[in-house]
Amino acid sequence: MTGSQFNIRRWTSKHVAKWLKEEGFSDYVDLLCNKHRLDGIALLTLTEYDLRCPPLELKVLGDIKRLMVSVRKLQKQHKDVLTEMGYASDECLPGAVVYSAISAQSKDCQCNGVEHFGDSGGSGADLSSEPFQNGKYYKHQTRRLDPEFWKTVLSSIYVFIVFGFTSVVMVIVHERVPDMQTYPPLPDIFLDSVPRIPWAFAMAEVCGVVLSTIWLLLLLLHKHRTAEVGLRCLASLYCEFGLSFTQAPNDESIRAFSPDRHLSDSRRISPWPSILLRRMCSLMGTVFLLRCVTMFVTSLSVPGHHLQCSGKLYGDMWAKLQRALAIWSGFGMTLTGVHTCGDYMFSGHTVVLTMLNFFVTEYTPRSWNFLHTLSWVMNLFGIFFILAAHEHYSIDVFIAFYITTRLFLYYHTLANTRAYQHSRRARIWFPMFSFFECNVNGPVPNEYSWPLSRPRLLKRLIG
Repeated sequence: MTGSQFNIRRWTSKHVAKWLKEEGFSDYVDLLCNKHRLDGIALLTLTEYDLRCPPLELKVLGDIKRLMVSVRKLQKQHKDVLTEMGYASDECLPGAVVYSAISAQSKDCQCNGVEHFGDSGGSGADLSSEPFQNGKYYKHQTRRLDPEFWKTVLSSIYVFIVFGFTSVVMVIVHERVPDMQTYPPLPDIFLDSVPRIPWAFAMAEVCGVVLSTIWLLLLLLHKHRTAEVGLRCLASLYCEFGLSFTQAPNDESIRAFSPDRHLSDSRRISPWPSILLRRMCSLMGTVFLLRCVTMFVTSLSVPGHHLQCSGKLYGDMWAKLQRALAIWSGFGMTLTGVHTCGDYMFSGHTVVLTMLNFFVTEYTPRSWNFLHTLSWVMNLFGIFFILAAHEHYSIDVFIAFYITTRLFLYYHTLANTRAYQHSRRARIWFPMFSFFECNVNGPVPNEYSWPLSRPRLLKRLIG
């Protein structure tokens, strides 16, 4: 490759693969060249930070050091290329060639009075979110990893208020339910084809209880390690700038990595996944708020003659509030003795089943196939039972499933890519989302651990 080494701008992934083999790194050809498509320019700007942190995450320290020695030799040979790309020649030698360009990016977002630098879910953007700019440490950047429990409290208050408002609207629509003699059930292909199963609606709610239990267990066991992962990457970056730890960068040294030489455990590892609960509350509240509007605007006739529904007058306002409180405290479930009519557009049971299913599958590792299959089975069987009980029209269930899945996917796409930071329109149309997510740096890692320390006997048995 001697003849072509001076044309590094023209190197493709094949040239990089050949160079890696010549340098003795054949084991990483597939990872770097095939999977991540490194070309000559990308190789020239590679840093030890890139090798240690996602998405590469090389595990062998010796290989990381030797590969960086080879890369830095290549950087010395092509100082002119680096200079043309905007990297000063003295910056490329310590392996921090990437940081000078990224640190020049302008601030693009303010959240809760704190300025932040632009980033996205990609690895390149993660560099710009590190608390180093021009060799200086900015303490306020660590707030991006704060679980922000006060926001979770606000989202919980929001969803409780929405559920209370939904209960009031359900009382109002029950008074306006159309008379069955004047307005018989509407034609529905599924309801007309499938005979009613009396116990099916109770089984649908059992599916919801099972999914709720799974979700609560996941909340209990989920461990948010965003801060710890960030500190590990910062430790690597710290070393690249020529600084050193008093000992090998283990957990203790990483914990001490700070200008103040300390970092509280509540910020390093959050025992309760505040972000997950906040997202659940904000999404659930928003969907049910939309449901309040749809069922209040349009009153559909009851879907079956088995339903004993007629317009009920609850008398004065106090009686209506008591009925709304009964619906709210019973979660609107027949298992708790709550029976309502008129709230058909769209199905609240389908919303809950689908939302729980998507949260369970989103925030568990992909290798948990059994749990994912169980979650989807509970979701789909629950929807079938709703229809089999003739408690909702097919269109109610379809619209509920569609709206819930779209909102969930839109929300998490924006949150994981942080594209809304670069779009003023997104911040205007989704103000609550921007408020809740502005300090969350990319996807939440799916890691789990026991919430309490293991008993001494258990420690002796399993170490």
